[in-house]
Amino acid sequence: MSIKITNNYGDISIKNDVIATIAEVSAMECYGLVGMTYKSAKNGIAKILKGEHLSKGVEVTSEDQGIKINLFVIVQFGTKLSVVAENIIEKVKYNVETQTGLNVVEVNLNIEGVKVQE
Repeated sequence: MSIKITNNYGDISIKNDVIATIAEVSAMECYGLVGMTYKSAKNGIAKILKGEHLSKGVEVTSEDQGIKINLFVIVQFGTKLSVVAENIIEKVKYNVETQTGLNVVEVNLNIEGVKVQE
């Protein structure tokens, strides 16, 4: 799927994968985040995604007012979850809005696991 923007110069089409990539790169820059994971690991073990598969830990849906982003993450043990979550949400929202010009109505952070950083 893609999101279409129309302006005086023509049409702009932004694929959901591009938005997901911006969101996952923004999230990975935040302190306390170990990695991205798949949407709710069924067997109870959250696997850290690597490389080009990172954006599979991000779900982007478009709504009338803007876009909604769901992130599935693994955080570092010993960090304050509320602070880490707030930082990730703010950074993802800011970067997606400034880089695409789209309105981000919601960023949901789903903590799927906690890992001891080595």
